[in-house]
Amino acid sequence: MSGDGLYVRLADGDLRLEPLREDHREGLRRACAQDDEIWDVYPFSYRGDAFDPQFDSLLNSAPQRRPYAVFSGEVLVGMTAWIEHGAPGWSIEIGNSYIVPSVRGTGLNGRLKRLMIDHAFACGLERVAFKVDTMNLRSQAAVRKVGGVQEGVMRHERRTWTGRLRDTVLFSILRHDWMSKTK
Repeated sequence: MSGDGLYVRLADGDLRLEPLREDHREGLRRACAQDDEIWDVYPFSYRGDAFDPQFDSLLNSAPQRRPYAVFSGEVLVGMTAWIEHGAPGWSIEIGNSYIVPSVRGTGLNGRLKRLMIDHAFACGLERVAFKVDTMNLRSQAAVRKVGGVQEGVMRHERRTWTGRLRDTVLFSILRHDWMSKTK
């Protein structure tokens, strides 16, 4: 992963993203346990016994994936990550995102995505991508709401932890479009 200064602590008011550390394990475990059903549309499960191996994988995924713990005030409410995508220093993916049910629909996810997108472009990147399961309509709507443009559907892009063949919607936001929108 490139982009000097990309993987740093980010904050906007009570919203805070901290690079994921071991001491976030139990808080994230509690957060992930708040929605057992959601893991069926994720490529990996953070449910029950699957949590620790997935958390360990996140801690050891650099440089391809740089995960954050997401806080609202002092409460850990989810996770997200920078994921290598496209040419280094040019394009990055925001993914591995999950927020607890109690903050969904409050605007926190939009603030989170805008904070990361602003930061990516401030670091000189030209493109931010999102990959969303075709079954995850809520996440698709959230990406569109922050300005993501659908580029297409990657058929059978991966096999999920349940064995289901996942079709993935690819979205992107380009620096020029984002800067024009925010002026």
